[in-house]
Amino acid sequence: MEPETSQFESSEMLATYLASTPLLEDSWRLCSRANAEAPQSFLVHCAGKVGYLAFSGVQLVDCTEESCRKLVEVEVYAKGLFGGFCAGGDADREPIMVHGGLLQLFMMFLNTQNFLSKIDELLLKGCKSIVCTGHSLGGALASLSALWLLSTVQTNSPSIQVLCITFGSPMLGNESFSQAILQERWCGNFCHVVGQHDIVPRMLFAPATPIMKELVILFHFWQLSMASPCLGQLASQLSYEDIVEVFRLVLTCAEKRCGEAKDQEGSVFWPFGGYLFCTDNGAVCLDNRVAIVKLLYLTMSKGSAVSYIEDHLKYESYVGRICLHYLRRRSLTDVSFSESSSEAGIAFALRSSGIEFQEAIYGTAKNCLAMARHIGCRRNINNAKMAVSLAKVNPLRAQIEWYKKFCDQSDDQMGYYDAFKHRNTRRGSKVNMNRLKLEIFWDDVINQLETNQLTHDFHKLLKYVNAAHTYTLLVEPLDIAEYYRTCMHKSNGHYIEHGRKKRFKIFDKWWRDRKVGDEESNPRSRFASLTQDSCFWAQVEEARECVLHLTGERDSGRQSVSLDKIVKFEQYAQDMIARKEVSVDVFAKNSSYSMFKEEWEVLKSQLQLLPPRFPVSQESTVQDMCIETENTYIVRLS
Repeated sequence: MEPETSQFESSEMLATYLASTPLLEDSWRLCSRANAEAPQSFLVHCAGKVGYLAFSGVQLVDCTEESCRKLVEVEVYAKGLFGGFCAGGDADREPIMVHGGLLQLFMMFLNTQNFLSKIDELLLKGCKSIVCTGHSLGGALASLSALWLLSTVQTNSPSIQVLCITFGSPMLGNESFSQAILQERWCGNFCHVVGQHDIVPRMLFAPATPIMKELVILFHFWQLSMASPCLGQLASQLSYEDIVEVFRLVLTCAEKRCGEAKDQEGSVFWPFGGYLFCTDNGAVCLDNRVAIVKLLYLTMSKGSAVSYIEDHLKYESYVGRICLHYLRRRSLTDVSFSESSSEAGIAFALRSSGIEFQEAIYGTAKNCLAMARHIGCRRNINNAKMAVSLAKVNPLRAQIEWYKKFCDQSDDQMGYYDAFKHRNTRRGSKVNMNRLKLEIFWDDVINQLETNQLTHDFHKLLKYVNAAHTYTLLVEPLDIAEYYRTCMHKSNGHYIEHGRKKRFKIFDKWWRDRKVGDEESNPRSRFASLTQDSCFWAQVEEARECVLHLTGERDSGRQSVSLDKIVKFEQYAQDMIARKEVSVDVFAKNSSYSMFKEEWEVLKSQLQLLPPRFPVSQESTVQDMCIETENTYIVRLS
């Protein structure tokens, strides 16, 4: 049997910590005010260096359009709204999607000058933290606002901290949306407070169409009650049979989700961030998505068809109770558990979540919390193991670095890239074996990250970001050399579009997304140890082929395309050299780049430069046709 990975259960301790701060009470107080004073709007409040943005739960969502009742692709419906968060996702994963109606509602806010001016006002007041909060539908708006701030404002101003606290908010997006937030290390920026039986955080487990009429009536009742309890009492009520039907459908769909990774229909809603489950006995906080789904079902299954309606309006009571609850000493004298500290922690957490030892669901809930703890710890252990594995492959990288130095100093003056491309020694063969071993290691890293075996912020850890970047700059030129050595470009096409491996694209994104220090903007005083564009040699190969084609090409259109590519590459290479972003092997006498320059000079000597807009005789042959380039000069083959 696998040993315990941790001796402590942290979910209840996290809830205790959050309840001990003023954030919960202050956030709810502003949500309550927004519900009563700012229907279909928001409130802004500044407390010292903390700015609050509280959205009213009284919002109007248009459900007449189909796109407003289901998930929509964020990049399609709000292109660029969240910066690079939704762009360039993994091609193998479902697109990042959110609820269409809620996204549309947020975009309406964002397009108003009042909203933007209030954000600027908070920043100008010197707020170091911005807390976005909201109740019900206002919670979804708060989540989207926080995501927008994290994607734009915090990216440009890293000192601004963003936190989102919602109360009874519906789920917002699909699994890709949830995964993207985890990978951005933003999970801790979102805390969703959930009532024990509140149906709203659970209602999107079920398809909206069968119960759309009932949900519209329910939200009308809830929103009138938020604005004024008296108005809520006068609101039209559903029949008891309708209430039971909604409860049963949502509960059945929630139970089904507990046993499935995905719904049969595909695009489904997933929780993201942390969930604070509140009961009359206390609270527990979880951030494992599978455990959250199971606890959403288990705690709702203890309620009744009427309690799920009442619980959506009880957050003032929940917040006050849990903040007071943690000021008192509690005991577990009536709870049976072993002497294990882990068992004791789980017992505390289950009692706080309202699940007692005698209940039939106790065992399922216990396994749920144990699973969440185990998975979190296992990922940390895998991170530690990966550090050991990285240390073991570092000598392989060091041997390749030594090989590069040897090639750069060799009498054949071919340089690193061309020496490997034309290798015929045991030294080159050994380097190739090291290249393949490193390939296996880094592919395993990608596989473990994509299958959630590593922590979700793994790709943000500088140790691995720097190691992956160095690997890319050092080894991808060897991959390119092997690609052209084996003539794969003749059957598949050139390397960049048709031969580049997925891992290098992923590592490029890691490097782009890192936090850049001021020192990186300083100009270089000497040439780089490794050429800073890992695809530089692939571009050299393409440019050389264009020179070859241009020499024998008779079609003016193709001549123009080839010439344009050559001129652009020449300028690009000159700019890199001017910035000293290339290694000395580029300048080797017999390198592919030096060969390109010689071939290009020979071709240019065969081309007659003509002044712009040089008149062309109608009797000119194909060979005499002029070619106009983007550099505004015209050339003609002699």
